[in-house]
Amino acid sequence: MDRAEEFQGLRPLLFSIAYRILGSVAEAEDAVQEAWLRFDGMTEEPRSARAFLSTAVTRISIDVLRSARVRREAYVGPWFPEPLLEDPYEDPERSAELADSVSMAALLLLERLSPLERAVFVLREVFAFGFPEVAAAVGRSEAACRQLALRARRHMAEGRPRFEADRAEREELAARFFDALREGDVVGLRDLLAADVSLAGDGGGRTPQLAGAVSGADRVARLLAAVFPLLARVDVTCEEREVNGGPGALFRDRDGAVLQALALDVLDGRVRTVRLVLNPDKLAHVGPVADAWAIHRAVREARRGPR
Repeated sequence: MDRAEEFQGLRPLLFSIAYRILGSVAEAEDAVQEAWLRFDGMTEEPRSARAFLSTAVTRISIDVLRSARVRREAYVGPWFPEPLLEDPYEDPERSAELADSVSMAALLLLERLSPLERAVFVLREVFAFGFPEVAAAVGRSEAACRQLALRARRHMAEGRPRFEADRAEREELAARFFDALREGDVVGLRDLLAADVSLAGDGGGRTPQLAGAVSGADRVARLLAAVFPLLARVDVTCEEREVNGGPGALFRDRDGAVLQALALDVLDGRVRTVRLVLNPDKLAHVGPVADAWAIHRAVREARRGPR
C-alpha cells in the first residue's frame, strides 16, 4: 500500500480527531490536509502511519486552536461549533459514545478546556488511545498526560448531563417537535420542551439573529411557533437531518440554499436546548448559503400581510 492509500484509509479518523479538537469543519479539513503534506514529504517511512498522522493532526489542531481562541473571545454573540452532518469515522461498537462526543453540548464543554487538555481528552476518552500514544501525540510525558486527562474528565463531568443515547426515542420526539414546528402549534411544542429549555442562535454578527438567549418552555414555544410558519410562507423548507450526532434540521430557501442549521439536545424525554447556526461562514461546507437578510425582509413582509 502506498502513502496515498494509507492516508485515505486513515483520513476519516484524522478528521474526527481534528473536528473534536477544533469544533470547525473547515479548520479540521485544513489540519488533515496539512498532516498529509507532512506525511507525503517524509524522506523515510514511519514505523506507523497511523501514529505519525494522528500525532501530526493533533499538534496542528492544538496550534490552530490556540490562535482560534483569540478570535472566539471577540466573536459577536454566542459561538457554536460548525454543524457536522456526518462523522466519517465509523465504529459500530462505539457509535453512541462517538455521537455523544460530537454533540453541540459536548463540544461547547470542550471549549472550557485548555488546548492540551482538550487534545488529551479527545484522544484518550473518545478514541481510546493508550497513554503512550497520547503522550507521543501531544509531546508530553505519560504522567503529565494522565494529569491532563484527569483534569479534563473532571471539568467535563462538572458541566454536563449525559444526553439520551436511545436513538429511537430521540428520533420519535424530534419528529413530533418538527411536526409541531411546521404547524405553529404552541401547545404541542410546549409539551415537548423542558421547563428550563433555552434557545440561542449563532449568527456571528453576519445575519439577523436573536438579541439574546430565550429561556423557558412557554417563551421558546411561542417564539418558535410564531417564526417558523412565517418562514414556510416565504418558501423556506425544513429538512430533518442528524446534526452533530443528534436530532436536527437544515432550513433551505426556495433554491435549496442553506439558511440555518438547527440542533436539539434531548434529556429525560424533553428538548432541553435548541441551537441555531446561522453564520454563513459556518454553513459553507454544507453547500450554497442563502441570503439571510433577504429572507428576513421577506418574512417581515409576510408578517404584515397583504396591503
